[in-house]
Amino acid sequence: MLDKFQTLCHKVLNTVGGGVSGGGGMGSSFYGINIFSKESQDSDEVDSGRAASDFLTLRLKGRWFHPNISGLEAEVLLKERGIEGSFLARPSKSNKGDFTLSVRRNGEVTHIKIQNTGDFYDLYGGEKFATLAELVQFYMENQGQLREKSGEVIELKYPLNCADPTTERWFHGHLSGREAEKLILEKGKNGSFLVRESQSKPGGYVLSVRTDDKVTHVMIRCENNKYDVGGGRKFDSLSELVEYYRQNPMVEQSGTVVPLKMPFNATRINARGIDSRVKELTKEHGQPGVGKAGFWEEFESLQQQECKQLHSRKEGQKPENRNKNRYKNILPFDHTRVILKDADPGVPGSDYINANHITGEEDLGYEGKRYIATQGCLPQTTNDFWWMVWQEETRVIVMTTKEVERGKNKCNKYWPDNDTTKEFGKIVVKNINESSNNDYILREFSVLNDEEERKIYHYHFTAWPDHGVPSDPGCVLNFLHDVNRRQEDIPGAGPYVVHCSAGIGRTGTFIVIDMILDQIKRLGLDCEIDIQRTIQMVRSQRSGMVQTEAQYKFVYLAVQHHIETKSLQLGREYTNIKYSSEAAAGIDVAKSLSRSTTSLPTTPATTPRDPKRPVSAISLPKTNSENHLPRPPEDGTKTASSKKSSVGPSKSPTTPTSPTFPPPASPLSVSFPSPISRST
Repeated sequence: MLDKFQTLCHKVLNTVGGGVSGGGGMGSSFYGINIFSKESQDSDEVDSGRAASDFLTLRLKGRWFHPNISGLEAEVLLKERGIEGSFLARPSKSNKGDFTLSVRRNGEVTHIKIQNTGDFYDLYGGEKFATLAELVQFYMENQGQLREKSGEVIELKYPLNCADPTTERWFHGHLSGREAEKLILEKGKNGSFLVRESQSKPGGYVLSVRTDDKVTHVMIRCENNKYDVGGGRKFDSLSELVEYYRQNPMVEQSGTVVPLKMPFNATRINARGIDSRVKELTKEHGQPGVGKAGFWEEFESLQQQECKQLHSRKEGQKPENRNKNRYKNILPFDHTRVILKDADPGVPGSDYINANHITGEEDLGYEGKRYIATQGCLPQTTNDFWWMVWQEETRVIVMTTKEVERGKNKCNKYWPDNDTTKEFGKIVVKNINESSNNDYILREFSVLNDEEERKIYHYHFTAWPDHGVPSDPGCVLNFLHDVNRRQEDIPGAGPYVVHCSAGIGRTGTFIVIDMILDQIKRLGLDCEIDIQRTIQMVRSQRSGMVQTEAQYKFVYLAVQHHIETKSLQLGREYTNIKYSSEAAAGIDVAKSLSRSTTSLPTTPATTPRDPKRPVSAISLPKTNSENHLPRPPEDGTKTASSKKSSVGPSKSPTTPTSPTFPPPASPLSVSFPSPISRST
């Protein structure tokens, strides 16, 4: 029965253009075919349907996001390659920053608008979500929830794959063999690899790998939407091919193993060269006025990676905790949530608060600083908020929203007025002083629990506009500088508590900027930074962090402004620096790096690598910088020494090697459930 099912699935996949993918980008998938409901209830079929929960995540890792197509092109694609219930997501052409779901139904295509407010995604009303992936997941899992005004159900059944080869950062596009060799030999390590377009065979690709201080080039064929290396196993995507050969290294005819240990990434840049990178990312690709800038491309690539972050959020979904969430579907991941201690075991949910610990991955070079990202307080969560602050020994609270914006309550006032005292459960808070400037209000609280008293500082940033992002990154940098200086002056201070309204958009933006500035402070201007990867790391701990393309770009601009200011202030003590509201001029910036410029080195693994685990950066000793930068969060990627390697008899870049192949892994036996039917 299973063989019959697999054969049928394979037939349908080829018809619709789907496939199974592992590894990067959004992967690719076509799942959820309602086969069993149309068959007799054979016991084998029922058992196969029950097994589907194990593959729900795979089903949602499809490359259903198409970054470069119009509504008309989506209609053509769905009619040519789709079936009833096929769908894709794409950027909105009429409202920049929003998105559109295009669904094939009744032989036609329906387009559904998705709003991105900067705090959440929704369908202009209804359920709200932290990420586009979670929105799609919800409506795929809950058939019947998405309806037309007439009441007719719109079903999202079968993701339609994007034709792009991959959104992985190891893909360098148009890059010659000699350029690839130069980059990998100068900045990579043995095992560094990248994928590029073939210069000699349009439509093909080349895998360039550094092995034994030389570079091996392996031709990748693409025929009938299948990828292979001239023999052996065929794959539905470049991502799947690369991930397979990371686990099962190729072997040259000479017997040399070709290990793919670490991707040579394109978003990772030298900090000193950020000015050139920002200029490059600002350029439009395509026709003037209608092309997409590099910021958009990088952010959309990041959005597609969000499908990998479908961690469980069961605690926030429990009935007793639902009223503690400001937005119904913006919930903390279970594995990083803040658990309130000394909770009453007789009260269900008493240990719950919508907050996550945010820390840096040491193998990416981040260390030291810790954060808690949380939502704006609700009246019923204020006591829990203060207990969390006390429990975690927090001394600095960062608030990045006003209490009310655009007529909507964003955060309940959780502090007393100046010179007054208020009780919040066991915690007594006295507001002993308030001061302000153009950008923020500083409040000093005396906080008492039993006989113990602590001073806690509340930094309330008020310069963030109701729409978009601040026009001046300097105001945010000065704010973070003051916040960090305060934290450094308090020995043993616990994690920063950072919040906005939903606790993901502005909160994520402030945390990521702070992390990268801290990295530069510790490692110097010649360290390598990866803004996209840092956001991806933070999103693995709380979904949706850094919500919009504008916020993503603002992170770049803030880091750029910081580096420009520091470059001009070399020789002066950093703590005396204030950021100008105008960008510094006359900076000696490193030569512009194309999208194929830097590597992400990793420690060679001695055991097979989990394909779901991101590649780790090698941990190297700190470098001392004479200039002290604003104290940012605990995440800073460490630089890898980049020494030039002596090049032995390297193979010609135009002569790909002919690999031999280890036995392919046994295919998984899979089954799929019937779609959920739920009416509203």
